[in-house]
Parts: sequence; structure tokens; C-alpha cells
Amino acid sequence: MAILYSHTFPADLTRLTPSALAALAAELRALMIEVVGKNGGHLASSLGVVELTLALHRVFDFRRDALMFDVGHQCYAHKILTGRRDRFSTLRQMGGLSGFPNAAESPYDYFTSGHASASVAAAAGWAAAAKIRGEARQAVAVIGDGSLGGGLAFEAMNHAGQAGLDLLVVLNDNEMSIGKTVGAFAAYLEQIRARPDATRLRQLLRRFLRGVPLVGNALVRAQEHLLNLVKNPAGAFFQAMNFRYFGPFDGHDIPQLLATLTKLKNLSGPRLLHVITEKGRGFSAAAADPESFHSAAPFATALPAAKITLAPTSTTYTDIFGATLCAMAAKNPRLVAITAAMTAGAGLKNFAAKFPDRFYDVGIAESYAVTLAAGLARGGMLPVVGIYSTFLQRAYDQIFHDVLLQKNLPLILAIDRAGLVGNDGPTHHGAFDLSYLRHFPDIVLLAPRDGDELATMLQWAANSGKTCAIRYPRGAAERGILPFATAPLTLGRGEKLRDDNGRGDGALVAYGRLVAPAFAAAEKLAERGKNFAVYNARFAKPLDEEMLRAAAATGRILTLEDNAAAGGFGSAVAEFLATRNLACRLQILGIPDRFIEGATVAQLDRQLGFDVAGIMRSAQEP
Repeated sequence: MAILYSHTFPADLTRLTPSALAALAAELRALMIEVVGKNGGHLASSLGVVELTLALHRVFDFRRDALMFDVGHQCYAHKILTGRRDRFSTLRQMGGLSGFPNAAESPYDYFTSGHASASVAAAAGWAAAAKIRGEARQAVAVIGDGSLGGGLAFEAMNHAGQAGLDLLVVLNDNEMSIGKTVGAFAAYLEQIRARPDATRLRQLLRRFLRGVPLVGNALVRAQEHLLNLVKNPAGAFFQAMNFRYFGPFDGHDIPQLLATLTKLKNLSGPRLLHVITEKGRGFSAAAADPESFHSAAPFATALPAAKITLAPTSTTYTDIFGATLCAMAAKNPRLVAITAAMTAGAGLKNFAAKFPDRFYDVGIAESYAVTLAAGLARGGMLPVVGIYSTFLQRAYDQIFHDVLLQKNLPLILAIDRAGLVGNDGPTHHGAFDLSYLRHFPDIVLLAPRDGDELATMLQWAANSGKTCAIRYPRGAAERGILPFATAPLTLGRGEKLRDDNGRGDGALVAYGRLVAPAFAAAEKLAERGKNFAVYNARFAKPLDEEMLRAAAATGRILTLEDNAAAGGFGSAVAEFLATRNLACRLQILGIPDRFIEGATVAQLDRQLGFDVAGIMRSAQEP
């Protein structure tokens, strides 16, 4: 890696020839593969934008100009080039570099971003601020074709085009979000990619216009006019949004990227550069299977690329959700599954294959997914929306207005990745769903103690005739770790797992993932002569009032939840105790009132006191 470690970047990029930049691109990829092989991470997407990132940093000065990535997991080369090369080995580790742009981490990261479709809006705001302040600064948003299909991106383009903002949108088109990009807009881009005649003519016109004595905007406008004569299929849509369209270009051709970006830098107003890239470029395993290497677990980089396989994992909550839903759908022709660009991630790949007429991947459009589900429910179907907790936040109003205000729609929100998710950090922790759902009327909130109870809860919710939200964590699903079977499920009723033997030392009332460590902590405390009752709450709404009265009778309750303590399950218990005038000491163990950085779930559990030792400490606090 002679070039990467013998230069200071990004300043030295202007001194490198195109061939040296190509060599640097190979070195960047080698470093990314090495580190992600060790730490895990979003590999395929970052490998695809190496040349584009180099070209952008060569042409623009992002100490003054703003570069925003969408989705942010494309940013690894950007991080290496902006003063974080020597810390890149700490990527996604506790105390190390974030896997996403992080404004607190570097002045080159103008916008913290881990959710899709926000870059154009943020860049438009930055461009509007520069205009008001009279500053000649560029705003550049690099957005994937999957993200550009999200509603927020279209809303931003609609406004930026009307306002005439000085904004460059770079459409990184690799035909993928996490999986294959879906929707009519994806099909539209495919039509553009399938027009080699337009691309060849564009190249011929470019060569011709080099000899024409026109400069600057006149040259570019002449090119645009001539291309419109051959009905460039992309021009009409983007020009209707008042964006000047350029492309499609090869996103790995460094000389072409440099020449094009240099011209676009000198133009003003809304512009869109369309580049075609390959997800997983330069690493055959990732290029062949970009979906698996989108967010890869650590892998052995010493093996030949063709032999690299990601380590198999144990059965996860997501696996159980998908398998249970398939079994339910086989018996219930009304059951429909919906997801938002997360077919594989939400465990719905088999469902999509077995029941294609009852499956909808709506793309990166969480709000639409929820309202679509509401319409399906009103039309007599039983929709199940499989969605990550952190992304469900984007559909808050739709849950309120389009689902719950309709009164008792039979609908299930299957909230995956609830609670702490690990190294992806604060943009992806599912810390808030319980807090922002609990205050809504007419919703049933459930969380399973283990994988078996998740299957039971899905079947119960499907037969309840109610709007239900079931939250469950990322990762392996515990099974058989408690020495007894799950009690039958009844609306608003928890289960008692352990008695305090009349000692009155207290009660541990856990919701969801923390039931198992709470039980283990109580067993260890019993060895020390402290006896605590243990309850599996099951429901956060409605609460089991009989269970809470029994727990309060011990004189001390410790609630446990993998959700923000503010407004979560413990808060619900506090409200119950206060309104019933029940005298009882209450401790709430939940995610504290701050954003939690990335680390393994085990590390975060130790840090926050969610492990057995931490629960024992909380239970024994004077």
C-alpha cells in the first residue's frame, strides 16, 4: 500500500495521475476487505464507490463543500481518505470509528446518516443556507438507486428543483438496496441502463463537441440539447424536476469521472449525475453475492475469494418469525406480508417465494408500508409488516392516523432488531419503539421471552382481531433455557417464573429479551440468601394489573427492558403504581437517556448492567 501510506489525503489527491488513482483504489479496497474481514461491516456497498469517492475528493474541497452519503454505509473509502486511515482498524468496535458518517467524528462528515433517503434533503438545506449567507459552497449528495426511490428523496428533489438550489445529486446506481432494488422507479432506471445506443451517441457527441468553439455552460447545454433530440430516456423525468441530468456514466472510470465532475462543479443550480457502479467491486465473493456481503459478519480473508463463505449462525428470532409466518400463511389465505426493502433482513425470503401473490416489498418506504397494510386490513386481509425498530420510527404518523385511528384494524407490526443491535450503533439501535407506541390508544404491545414465545405471540396476534406490535431482538433466539414450558397466552396477562418464597426481597419484572438474564440473576441471588420473584411481563399494553399488585406486595420491584427507560415499560409500571396508590420501591433498568454507541451486544449489556451480574447489582442496591 505504497500510495495509501506515503501521502496525506485528501490534499495529495491532486498530485496523483489517473493511473496512480487507480492503484490507490486497489489499495483502499484491500484495506477495507482486511478490516471488514476482521470486524465485520458494510462491505459490498463501500467497495462499489471507491473510484467515485476518489474523484469527488479530487475535484471538490470538502473542507468547504459538503459531501453527504446515502445510505451512510458507503463511506468507508471516505473515512480512510479524511484523516482516519490509521484508526480504520477500529471500525465498528467499542470506542472506535463508526460504520456510518458521524458529525462528531470528523469535520468531513457533515451529516450523521444511517437511514436511507435523507441525503438530498440535508444537502438541499445546506445549499439553501449557503445561498442565504452568500457563500460559494457546493453541496453534494451521493445517493443509491434504492434510497432515491424513498419518498423523502423525491420530496427533497421536488423542492430543490423548484427553488433552484445549487446542488449536485450523484445517483450511485448499482441496481441494489440491500437486495435487488424494486419498484417502478427501479424499472425506469433499468430502461436507462438498457439504452447503449444513447450512451454511444453521447460519447460521439462529446468527442464532436470538444472541437466546437463553445465553452462552459454553452458547451454543456449544447450537449444536453442534442441528446434530447434522440429522446434520452432519463432527461424527461429529471428535467421535469428542474434537475439537469448527466449520464449514465461508468462509475469506475476515473478519467471520465474527473472530467465530468470538473464540468459539473462549474455549473450552478440543481444537477444530477447518474453513475453505474458494481456493488462488491474488486472482491469476487462480495460481487457474486452482494446481499450477503451488504452487512457481513467477520470472515477469513486469507482464503481464496472463491472459497469465502460467511459463517453460519444459530437460529435467530428473525428465522423463527419467517418460518412461523410461512406456516400461518399456509393455513390462512388472508395473511399478507409486507416489508420495506428488507426481504432477507426481515426473514421473509421464503415467504416471498412461497406466497408471491401475498407478499409486498415496497422499497425504502416505511410510511407507505404501514398505510398499505392499513388498506389491506380494511380490505379484509390480515397484514403483517416486518420492519426494523429503528426504521419503523419513520412511520410514526401512519401508525397513528392510518392504522389506529381507523379503530381495531387486524394488523401485526413485527418489530425486528428491537433493543440493542450491536456495532451499527445509534442509528440502528431499536431503543425507542416501546416508548413511542405505548402512548397510542387501541394497540396491543408484546415482547417474547424467547424464540418459542415469539411463535406463540404471532399466532395469538393473528387470531386476536386487534392491532398488535411484537418487538423482538436481533440475533440468536434462546430456546429451552428456562426449566419449564411457556404458559398459555392471554391478553394482558404475564407469567410468574419464580416465587420469592415469602421472603419479600423483591420482584424482577422483565419485558422481552431481559427475562432470561433476570431469571438467571434471581437464581444466583438465591444462592446468597436473597429471594426474588421473577415475572415475564409479556404485555406492555395492556399491563397485567394482578401481576403488578403481587409484585408490589414484595415491597420492591425492579423492571427490566431493552428499550429506553424514558417512557418505556418501567414508566408504565410507575404510572400504574402511582395511580393505584401502591406503596412500593421501584427501580427501572432500561436504556439510559443518551444515544448508545456501537459495540457488541454483550459489551453493551455489561456496560448498561443488562447482564446477569449487572442485574444482581441493581437488585441489591440499598
